[in-house]
Amino acid sequence: MLLGESVPSTDKLVSIFEPHTDIIRKGNRDTHYEHKIFLASGPSGLFTDAQVLEGNPSDSTLVVDSIRRHERVFGELPKQVAFDGGFASRSNLESVKATGVEDVAFAKGRGLQVAEMVRNSWVYRRLRNFRAGIEGGISFLKRVFGLDRRTWRGPPSFKAYVWAGVVSANLLLMARHALE
Repeated sequence: MLLGESVPSTDKLVSIFEPHTDIIRKGNRDTHYEHKIFLASGPSGLFTDAQVLEGNPSDSTLVVDSIRRHERVFGELPKQVAFDGGFASRSNLESVKATGVEDVAFAKGRGLQVAEMVRNSWVYRRLRNFRAGIEGGISFLKRVFGLDRRTWRGPPSFKAYVWAGVVSANLLLMARHALE
C-alpha cells in the first residue's frame, strides 16, 4: 500500500487487535473481515460439526474432506448430503459419489442435472429443503448465540466461542424436543 505494490491477502494485516483475522470474499459481492466457519447438521436439526477454517479456502475444496470427517466422527458415510450452491461442481459430485454417498444435492445445480445428483426429483426437493433449513439454523446461531460477533480474543478463544455457541444451540434444541 505504501509503495503501490500488490500484496496477497494472506500477507495483509487487517486488524491490529486481532491479527489472525482473515479477508473473506463472498463471490463478487462483499468483503468481510472475519473467519470462515464450516458447519454440518443432521436431520434432527442438531449441529454435528463446526470448523473454524484458516484463510479463505474455496467452498469447492471442502466437500470430500467434510464427508471423510463425518465418516471419522460417526463411523459411517452419510447416505445423503446437501450442500450450498458454492460447493456445486461436476468434480465435487463425482468425488462425493465415489466415496459411496448415494444422493448429493447442491442448492444450485450449476449445470448439473437432478438425475445425476439424486435418485429422483422428490429426493432432490427434500434435500434442497433440508439445506434451506440449515440456513435457518445458521441464522439461529447468529441471532441467539452471537456467532456474528467476535467477543473472545485470539484464534483458540474464537474456536472455543464458536463451539460454545454450537453446543448451546444443540442443548436448547434438545430441551425443546424433550418438552414436546
